[in-house]
Amino acid sequence: MTMKILYIYPHPDDESFGPGHAMHKQRRDGHEVYLLTLTKGGATKRRHDYGLSIAEMGEVRFQEMLNVKKALNLSGMTVLDLPDSGLKEMDPRDIEAVIRKEIERLQPQVIVTYAVHGISGFHDHLVAHAVVKRLFVDMREEYDWLQRFAMITLTEEESKVSPMFRLNWSKPADIDCELPVEDEDIEAVQRALDCYTTFLDTIEGAGVRNVFRHIASYEIYDEQHDPPLNDLFSGLKDIPISS
Repeated sequence: MTMKILYIYPHPDDESFGPGHAMHKQRRDGHEVYLLTLTKGGATKRRHDYGLSIAEMGEVRFQEMLNVKKALNLSGMTVLDLPDSGLKEMDPRDIEAVIRKEIERLQPQVIVTYAVHGISGFHDHLVAHAVVKRLFVDMREEYDWLQRFAMITLTEEESKVSPMFRLNWSKPADIDCELPVEDEDIEAVQRALDCYTTFLDTIEGAGVRNVFRHIASYEIYDEQHDPPLNDLFSGLKDIPISS
């Protein structure tokens, strides 16, 4: 049974720092995997190293993401241009509106974003969680094809890998899905990281490459699974999508 999943993140590289190996695994399993990125990430301080404006850096990062799409074999990717590092200043209803538009266009059974702690705790991550969660609760009452809201997360062991960042993690009791991934999926996310050529120093210094294990962990909103599911689509209904 082929399912459709939409990952929603605020910045370029969020998908490769987090669930890239899982996304590649889900594509290998025959599912449709889509990515929605809310900003082009142009406000990063790294732009000063290249003498670029926010708009110019955003375009550079967008071009890098086109290569990431190929590396992860994504079914589709949409990159918006909301204000990087400025989502907290926006009316959340405006953010909801653009995300809703993409969800209604794709009609996924599952949507994914950050867990409530945002892993790094960056405010754009926290805003993304809150907005997507509220939107899911609203939309699942309208559309029976939208069935699950999942949140990528880390275990305590994984959170200690980075020498640069303090990362947040989820307790074992909160993890509802442990998706097994293979070496080829980890190799794919490493290739995706390589696509971010303007961030390679940060990637290496942060130890991001060492975070990936052969299990990708998710929390699932409003569900409890003990033991955890081994497939994010387990138990979902194959509901015909309306035209």
